[in-house]
Amino acid sequence: MDKGYDETIEDYPLSPVPPHARRGFLPTVVILLGFTFFSATMWGGGAIGVAFPFWPDLIAVILLGNLLLAGYVAALAYVSQRSGLNTALMGRYCFGRIGSRWPDLVLGLTQVGWYAWGTATIAILSVDLLGLGEGWTAPLMILFGVTFCLTAFIGYRGLERLSLVSVPLMCLLIVVSMALATRDAGGAAGILAIAPTATMGVGEAVTIVVGTFIAGGTQATNWTRFSDTPRTAVGAAVIAFLLGNGLMVLVGAYGALVYGESDIVQMLGLQGLLVGGVVMLFMNIWTTQDNTIYNFSVAGCDLLRTNRRRLITLGGAGAGTVLALLGMYDWLVPYMQMLGILIPPIGVIILADFVLVRKGRYPSLEEADRCAVRWAGVVAYILASAVAVSSPGIPPLNGIVAAFLLYGVTARYLQPSAASVPRRSG
Repeated sequence: MDKGYDETIEDYPLSPVPPHARRGFLPTVVILLGFTFFSATMWGGGAIGVAFPFWPDLIAVILLGNLLLAGYVAALAYVSQRSGLNTALMGRYCFGRIGSRWPDLVLGLTQVGWYAWGTATIAILSVDLLGLGEGWTAPLMILFGVTFCLTAFIGYRGLERLSLVSVPLMCLLIVVSMALATRDAGGAAGILAIAPTATMGVGEAVTIVVGTFIAGGTQATNWTRFSDTPRTAVGAAVIAFLLGNGLMVLVGAYGALVYGESDIVQMLGLQGLLVGGVVMLFMNIWTTQDNTIYNFSVAGCDLLRTNRRRLITLGGAGAGTVLALLGMYDWLVPYMQMLGILIPPIGVIILADFVLVRKGRYPSLEEADRCAVRWAGVVAYILASAVAVSSPGIPPLNGIVAAFLLYGVTARYLQPSAASVPRRSG
């Protein structure tokens, strides 16, 4: 163990969470709600809101996308609570000691991308709201890029305390914004009478909904592993990713449907909520930013095999700030579509391994590390991603089904026996 290393501060990035560090339902659900209450999800909702009639089409798309997302996250939450492990560590069992570094890299980079988008967004909002010149945008991105990582630097308790403040504020913003939109549309009858102004396929729309939080959901195990019971982990995941994320998609879609405006900031301006709304959005983005960069730090610890989560946190925040400066703000919708296709097979292969190969019980991490590359997981991931990209219908669902079925086959024919692989250190 490194001199000066304190696992209670670093949050057990390379080991199971011990019983004495487990937390109850309220801290878990508050952190996950703070994570899923993210303004980028409103932008995603806005992209689909202008393309479907409100009832039943738009509601059906939002419900289907969030049911897929919540079911996927809840299953991972159950495994993480049972094992005390995060997604990066669970990946070693199905991808191998070295093979697992690929999903670590993929998941880590997705979180840096979200961190970059959030940092760019709040800087641009501040410039617009305060009437500053464009020259202020880059310095504010740097300022916010540093500020947002402070609570993640503290760890689980820092995230919990910030979320306790921001979640009620965001709930208030959602209620007020939807009430004003309903009034401006002429009531419920007016909402139902609005015709779409854009076109989009159902599969593409569901992919955007799933993509709003599939990368974060795959790494929600970073908090559900702290849960005291499986019921706590699964219940918190369902509330956050079905209700919480669903509400954020809905309010973005609702505003876009009424005002024909997919930009949530412009919508708040039309409603007269710009100043108060931006303050609440700032708190909202902060809670997701710190969770996002915390996710990066955990994946980075496994990738580099280091316990220094705080140091990795600073590195990720720096990388995210650079991406923000390079223009991440303009890449959001294509980014969500990519995540909705490429991320689900990772989590599903982890689930399939736990159910089909491990029979609901993991051996020690030392046992998992005996194999450098588990080709069963690697091959199943490549093939499932290809299915998701190329097949018609709903790409995330296609990828989920394909990953589970393919891993069932590859695990049978390509999975080496742990006993036949020489034991090596990580």
